[in-house]
Amino acid sequence: MLVGMGHTWSAIKNDIRALEAAYNVVYLFHMPAFIIISGFFSRGFDLRPHRLKRLITGVLVPYAVFQFAYSLFRILAGRSDDRLVNLFSPWYLTWFLCALFLWRLTAPVWKLVRRPVPVALGVAMLASVTPGMGGALELQRVFQFLPCFVLGLCLKPEHFRLVRRRSARILSVPVLVLASLLGWWSVPYLDVMWVYRNSAAQDLGAPWWAGPVMVLALFGCAVVLTACFLAWVPGRRMWCTVLGAGTLYGYLLHGFVVKGVLYAGGFDAEWLRSPLGALVATLLAAGGMTLLCTPPVRRVFRCVMEPRMDWAFRQDTVRPARERERSAGRGSGCEAAVAR
Repeated sequence: MLVGMGHTWSAIKNDIRALEAAYNVVYLFHMPAFIIISGFFSRGFDLRPHRLKRLITGVLVPYAVFQFAYSLFRILAGRSDDRLVNLFSPWYLTWFLCALFLWRLTAPVWKLVRRPVPVALGVAMLASVTPGMGGALELQRVFQFLPCFVLGLCLKPEHFRLVRRRSARILSVPVLVLASLLGWWSVPYLDVMWVYRNSAAQDLGAPWWAGPVMVLALFGCAVVLTACFLAWVPGRRMWCTVLGAGTLYGYLLHGFVVKGVLYAGGFDAEWLRSPLGALVATLLAAGGMTLLCTPPVRRVFRCVMEPRMDWAFRQDTVRPARERERSAGRGSGCEAAVAR
């Protein structure tokens, strides 16, 4: 929802300082939170065939499909000078899938490193002083967001329980208030390109040393604000719990809606430049993202988001045999226990 709201705000925020402040604060942590959670759920990834197959069908294939679809969408809308589809230059939303594919492939390596988060921060700082890297595969974002993914790999369930204690929730309130005030103050001074993490310091006209400093500062802000956000995530099952399985659907599909409205001139309406208009646009974005995560939408687009593709892979005969051996072993153990 925050991703969809942020993309909506970007089209109407220039005349409303409060909206610009909210945009700056949300962009400090919403994608880092997404990436930290992705890293947490990648902890069990290794290079075994069935996991590689799941990575290909669940990440690489949707990337190729949506990169092609978004490129075609831009061409048909007359918003692209290039008449060819380039699968190696992620556009708009697809960079995340490209990055996730690369991050997850490196997950086994980070499990071997003694200090993974500091090493990942070092990689991000080096990328921030390497201009001209961001074109192919959005490598600037891949490297500069890498520490968030590695942090997620290092987290355990107890860490999430820790930030959801009552004391953490109480502490998060003044932190979020302070972040909002700083967001308001920073509107005239902050170059929002920094929070996108898709440029080196030199590309933004800043001295080289600003890159590593901003990497550390943005990572610190992202971790603190993500912890504050997660502090208010409920632990009980609610009406929206089932929507969690469809977040990637909402993420990838809402771009067609936002860009379609933008290309049609829908964001040019004068009434959207008022506080009431901004509130209506925000509610529509939140509602739209919610609908795109629902089971009916998942059923329609599962063929491209979660394709089985058994026809494309060799059958794994070793894994079923091992599972049968384990089952037989458990059965023998039970029989022995009963006999005793």
